[in-house]
Amino acid sequence: MRRRQLMRYAGASLLTAMGTTWASGFKPSVAQNSDRLSVQWLGHTCFLFTGGGQRVLVNPFRNIGCTAGYRPPSIETDLVLISSQLLDEGAIETLPGNPRLLYEPGVYQMDNKQIQGIRTDHDREGGRRFGVNVAWRWQQAGINILHLGGIAGPISVEQRILLGTPDIVFIPVGGGPKAYNPTEARQALQTLSPKLVVPTHYRTQAADNTCDIVGLDEFLNLMDGTPVRRTNSDTVALTQADLPRSGSEIKVMSYRF
Repeated sequence: MRRRQLMRYAGASLLTAMGTTWASGFKPSVAQNSDRLSVQWLGHTCFLFTGGGQRVLVNPFRNIGCTAGYRPPSIETDLVLISSQLLDEGAIETLPGNPRLLYEPGVYQMDNKQIQGIRTDHDREGGRRFGVNVAWRWQQAGINILHLGGIAGPISVEQRILLGTPDIVFIPVGGGPKAYNPTEARQALQTLSPKLVVPTHYRTQAADNTCDIVGLDEFLNLMDGTPVRRTNSDTVALTQADLPRSGSEIKVMSYRF
């Protein structure tokens, strides 16, 4: 693996991270009218966020199993966040350049922006099978983003405080042994109350015959009553003004196979 700039967290626990967050004044940002957040879906749980003069790539993957038919996300970026070192969300070997990499829970300061990684379980067995999942929370172009990675465990009281109230949440919905199934995803959303929901980690035509997750419709059927807006593009542009004023809305993005 090529050498990369690693930013490490010096704290000891979730509670330490929580105290650091409060002490540093981590508050919702005010959107700049001229600035938009561009969100591009690159397949599975991988997204590129562009805005505020920064590019952030989350969960680049290797083409295997449920991600076999997606194109490799080899994109120039400033920062890479990975939720685990599993092949479907932590494959960084093919990324061009030398972006900064965050992969551990903690609170980080980068270019006057605060980024927080929250430790969660990657399975329903307290992490004993698939280990730690890092959920990432940050602000970009005036929007509070929460990417839950491959979370599978229930959200504890301490985690709920750290996760905050996101404007937009990226949440796995396809199930399998290492991520939320549709019912678990719905329960988590009732806890988090985001304005905008982007489903991730569900079965598409990219999957090979080893993929063990379900398609998107099972989740959408459970969310009956929540507005669903589908795009014909893999990219959306958002400002605070584009977010629902009350309640939640589901945004389903398209992948160009």
